[in-house]
Amino acid sequence: MKLGPEQAVQMPMKTVLSLIVIVSAFTFSYFQITERLNKLETQDTLMQSDLLKKAEQTPKNLELFMLIEELYKQSDKHQLLLDKNIHTQVKLDHIEVQLEKALTDIEKLKDKVRKNGNYN
Repeated sequence: MKLGPEQAVQMPMKTVLSLIVIVSAFTFSYFQITERLNKLETQDTLMQSDLLKKAEQTPKNLELFMLIEELYKQSDKHQLLLDKNIHTQVKLDHIEVQLEKALTDIEKLKDKVRKNGNYN
């Protein structure tokens, strides 16, 4: 069996139409899937760019962060002053105890001097 340009091939018209329908259906499906993938990729790209824009700091955010930082600095200064005052209060309490002890010792000495009769 030799095939050449002069030989004719016979095919039923039903088969030819079904082949055309199948090929066109696969082609249409391929382009539909490609289009859907392109839409999804575009949506993903847009969403990522929106997220990046929202993640950037606006001037209002920067101003708030500066105010918060200033408040932290002030609270640190207040904490240092408070710590100094606490130490000062402890020292004052200790000095008060020592002063009371000194006053009682002075009174005892005065009493001893009065008993001995030495009045200067």
